[in-house]
Amino acid sequence: MFTRYGAFLLVLFLLCASREAEGQQYTVSGFIKDSTNGESLPGATIQVLHSTTGVQTNNYGFYSITLPAGNYILLYSFLGYESKAVALTLNENITQNLELFPRSYQAKEVVITDKRKDANVKSTDMGRAELTSIQVKKLPALMGEVDVLKALQLMPGVQAAGEGNAGFYVRGGGPDQNLILLDEAPVYNTGHLFGFFSVFNADAIRNTTLIKGGMPANYGGRLSSVVDIAMKEGNNKKFQGEGGIGLIASRLSFQGPLKKDKASFIVSGRRTYIDLITKPFINKTNYKGSGYYFYDLNVKMNYIFSDRDRLYLSGYLGKDVFSFNNNDRSFNVKIPWGNTTATLRWNHVFNKKLFANTSLIYNDYKFQFSAVQNNFDIRLSSGISDANIKTDFDYYAHVNHHIKFGANYIYHTFTPSTVSGNQDTTKFSPENAFKKYAHEVALYLMDDWEISPHLQLNAGVRYSGFMQIGPYTRYTRDAAGNKTDSIVYRRWQPVIRYGGFEPRVILRWSWNDLNSIKAAVTRNYQFIHLVSNAGTTLPTDVWVPSTYLVQPQLSWQYSAGYFRNFNNNTYEASAEVYYKSMEHQIEYREGYTPSLTDPEQDFVFGKGEAYGLELFVNKKKGRFTGWLGYTLAWTWRQFPDLNDGKRYPAKYDRRHDLALVGTYDLDKHWTLSGVFIYGTGNTTTLPETFYFMETTLIQGYGSINSYRLAAYHRLDLSAIYTPTPKKPRRIKSSWTFSIYNVYSRKNPYFIYFDQQGNVLNGTLEVSAKQVSLFPILPSVTYNFRF
Repeated sequence: MFTRYGAFLLVLFLLCASREAEGQQYTVSGFIKDSTNGESLPGATIQVLHSTTGVQTNNYGFYSITLPAGNYILLYSFLGYESKAVALTLNENITQNLELFPRSYQAKEVVITDKRKDANVKSTDMGRAELTSIQVKKLPALMGEVDVLKALQLMPGVQAAGEGNAGFYVRGGGPDQNLILLDEAPVYNTGHLFGFFSVFNADAIRNTTLIKGGMPANYGGRLSSVVDIAMKEGNNKKFQGEGGIGLIASRLSFQGPLKKDKASFIVSGRRTYIDLITKPFINKTNYKGSGYYFYDLNVKMNYIFSDRDRLYLSGYLGKDVFSFNNNDRSFNVKIPWGNTTATLRWNHVFNKKLFANTSLIYNDYKFQFSAVQNNFDIRLSSGISDANIKTDFDYYAHVNHHIKFGANYIYHTFTPSTVSGNQDTTKFSPENAFKKYAHEVALYLMDDWEISPHLQLNAGVRYSGFMQIGPYTRYTRDAAGNKTDSIVYRRWQPVIRYGGFEPRVILRWSWNDLNSIKAAVTRNYQFIHLVSNAGTTLPTDVWVPSTYLVQPQLSWQYSAGYFRNFNNNTYEASAEVYYKSMEHQIEYREGYTPSLTDPEQDFVFGKGEAYGLELFVNKKKGRFTGWLGYTLAWTWRQFPDLNDGKRYPAKYDRRHDLALVGTYDLDKHWTLSGVFIYGTGNTTTLPETFYFMETTLIQGYGSINSYRLAAYHRLDLSAIYTPTPKKPRRIKSSWTFSIYNVYSRKNPYFIYFDQQGNVLNGTLEVSAKQVSLFPILPSVTYNFRF
């Protein structure tokens, strides 16, 4: 397989070299930045006037375009910015750095998007959505907390994990099948307040990109999607700040130059004060110290050494702490969990055509649970940490060829569900700490090739490898699960290896500037897994590696779509169909409960498939903007050890999913927005029969997920008021008023069965009752900038 794909890409390289040899050619390259703050503009367009030739800047604002010797006019543009035309005489290589000026509309902050006007038609991107923090801040939010992950749930093919939850499922994949990156660092747990809010502070975020269709070869390690979140770089022109005060949390950010035009920083923090609000209502005599809070902190710095070198350092620290203290020690609980990430990146321009980014990345997620009841003490912990080095190259071989290649190495440390404790003087602990260690490597090569003005091909191949290593003890067990023998692996000694090639092909054919058809085929491996038990909560949701018992997940995804722009690119529309097959899916066995054994002893394995249709219409220009997204989808699972081996709908199978989003700039003071959501009810497993064993009522369950909850629908509204100060002030403020669930729909969260009466006198009645979380919730947030 490697020979076949390698030969194909080698032909592309040779073609590039042969075309470049035709006549004398020169290269124009440089960086495009925002003139007001010095931040790079990824996705800015450089167009050769009176031709179809053009390129876009990469994720760091760098571009390179090679042309025959001659006179040209290059048009530099970026949506929301003033375009700039530059006349050049090409008789040598030229470095052309440029700053673009933002346009303003009715004195409002400009909406920036890194998409050129016809990108959805002309590019090879499929299943791609991009949002800026400015766009997200205009949408209604639960309790006023702006959330980029909840905004992504409004896109077709993306489903919310539950009422008010920041978790999401993409095209039939589980929550662990989404690769979520913050400045290239993977984030393994994205939720505050047990998942109701995400860990991403919108004040610190520049833009968010979701890829759920044809995943290019530079991404890997997950089956379903990539969410690539980029932090702001910091203003290198002047100092500024912003913040907000909401109902449950406040936030504050500072940014400015460390050295004007050369170095900058941004610091952004957020903290909830739920603990302070509830403190007066807590009985200090019996429950002193009980409460809940979360916080997060984003930090980023960068330094421009020269036109060739730039260094970035960014980090994130976030934590949730829940505690319940009974002063007589009859029952005390403490549950802290959180993420830490750090990224050091070096941009280097080797020459006019070759750009490189090298990153050192560290990330750590820990979950802990401790409880004391009288003389019984129990502790549970789980987590995952990575040390990561990666390098990526952009090679602009020809104006029609943008080649990317790179490598990645990760050292994983897994701690899945370690349980320990004691009762009086008796201590108990697991047979070992269950810690596991692994190497993960990847190499990739891809070419975005514009074969003709009508035909474009993005072809690539990625090789991914994974190896579990020692120290580790592997036990041999009999049919009853008893240990019969063991094999001890020393530190760094290989335990088992996995790996394979992942071809990625995306083809675009457009017959004019307004219409195109795209098709994609992608193969993905996933070596690490989040295993969740539907009957319990966080303590049993653990990250585990591929081992001799747990094989890597594997998927093939096929997708095709029609893309169309209308009314001078004011509207963009698309219709996509997809089919995805998934192997080696993981669930807990039936009847699983946490124990002192290695969790992988309780896993069962099966397969899945998902298919559907996604429709999307987006209005991008004018005082009224917004989109309509609709998904028709099916998601199935089949496990030999579950549901008698019969296929069943996954818990995130949802037939219909609809989102309608609108924003209207009423005048220079008011911006109005609304969101309407409708979704088919989630699947669930409910008891079908009830019977007595002596005087105990026993429930007999039916097939897995054979019942469906009532449909989910909700309307949210918000209004942003920006007052005009009576005299010029350095502080600009605004008020955000929002209403979550306007008509107070009682959406189902789960169903339980209530018992009333007595079995002995024949008056026992069993009834199903629905639990709903959020009625109508108004909120107000005060925002300020200076």
